[in-house]
Amino acid sequence: MDTSNEARAPFPPFTRETATQKVRMAEDGWNNRDPQRVALAYTLDSQWRNRAEFPAGREQIIEFLTHKWATEHEYRLIKELWAFDGNHIAVRFAYEWHNGYGEWSRSYGNENWEFDKNGLMQRRYASINDLPIEAGGRKFHWPQGRRPDDHPGLSDLGL
Repeated sequence: MDTSNEARAPFPPFTRETATQKVRMAEDGWNNRDPQRVALAYTLDSQWRNRAEFPAGREQIIEFLTHKWATEHEYRLIKELWAFDGNHIAVRFAYEWHNGYGEWSRSYGNENWEFDKNGLMQRRYASINDLPIEAGGRKFHWPQGRRPDDHPGLSDLGL
């Protein structure tokens, strides 16, 4: 894994346009489900809170994401900008996935992000709730990977 701290535009302080761009870049990265690539968006010493887990640094982030995507099958995520100020962004999100038994869930949450001057995320605090859904109740229908530009977002879907 690349252990550099390369800059990743856009940089703070954020405008509505650059904050929206940063949110979409994060969504795209997570939808590609490549822990090594996703981890490069975070500082080497990034601090997370994800439910009851507290990964610290890129290596633990990679371990966390590797386990996550090994157990959350057919993962599809939509993120939406909620608020921004300076080097902080707040998002709301939902993702759909199923477990090894084929039981579907939609997970809803909020994240608070803090970025360093190089545009890397140094803090990520996530609060998440899971809702069991029937396969027929899914709303995220696109091929695995990046959400197509014409696919509705959370607000458009009434989520």
